[in-house]
Amino acid sequence: MLPAMSDARSSFQARVQTVIGRLQDVICEGLEGLEREGGGEASFRPDSWVRDGGGGGTSRVLLDGTVFEKGGVNVSAVHGEMSSNFAKDLPGSGNQFFACGVSLVIHPRNPWVPTVHANFRHIEHGDKRWFGGGADLTPYYYFPEDEAHFHAVWQAYCERHAAHLDHGKVRDWCDRYFFLPHRGERRGVGGIFFDYLYVDESRADHADALLDMIDDGGRHFVEAYAPIVRRRMQTPWGERERSWQKLRRGRYVEFNLLYDRGTVFGLRTGGRTESILMSLPPDVRWGYNEEPAAGTPEAALLERVRRPPPPE
Repeated sequence: MLPAMSDARSSFQARVQTVIGRLQDVICEGLEGLEREGGGEASFRPDSWVRDGGGGGTSRVLLDGTVFEKGGVNVSAVHGEMSSNFAKDLPGSGNQFFACGVSLVIHPRNPWVPTVHANFRHIEHGDKRWFGGGADLTPYYYFPEDEAHFHAVWQAYCERHAAHLDHGKVRDWCDRYFFLPHRGERRGVGGIFFDYLYVDESRADHADALLDMIDDGGRHFVEAYAPIVRRRMQTPWGERERSWQKLRRGRYVEFNLLYDRGTVFGLRTGGRTESILMSLPPDVRWGYNEEPAAGTPEAALLERVRRPPPPE
């Protein structure tokens, strides 16, 4: 029975890699289309890498665009042996693992356009395998209609996969996860976040259904983000807005370096550092105890993100 299980796992891993690779193509094409709409010519450049110990990936990075100052859409499929210390922190048995996913972070040039992140992944660790993912929106200026659109797309996505995702739960999970406790702030206005959706090995079609769910999520990312970009990318901005954007980008850096699971997983499994830290914005600043004046657009954002996260 073990060889058959191994063959089945190997075949499924190959399918996961195919799906994830196609999502990278779809997402990059959609974002490059937005760059063209904004009058830019920048494109995603591929940068492939090999991991010592097994596997590798391809980072596609867009730099110095007209609409997007920096963006990365990374795929990886890595496998091998993890440290015993890290293995005990994950569900599953032994030290062998396989992980495949697509992860993206887009930092716009115009401060009126929000930063966005999404990730869809499959992980195997010994006798456990599971799926995770999500997307969240991080604006510098708050517009309720942008938040409403973003959430509506992901609510519809969850409803299409209601057997696996409850929108209310994964929306609340997102708000709790993307929270900086040392600041008392959410990273942005949320979205969805889910993890540890385990494959039920007693159901022959369960893994396929979860993979289809991941594929659907990646294919609807641009739908969630593009209308917001189009609505804001021509808004005039100046030094005030740019300075605020850089300050808020600092919160993004703090979260990714202190709390982000993907960053921790990549670094502790020997992933490529440059690709893992691709998510960091290109230009950031930290002030000292800076607070915007009451009644300003900057203060309106803080009022939104300083709401406490929902209880578990």
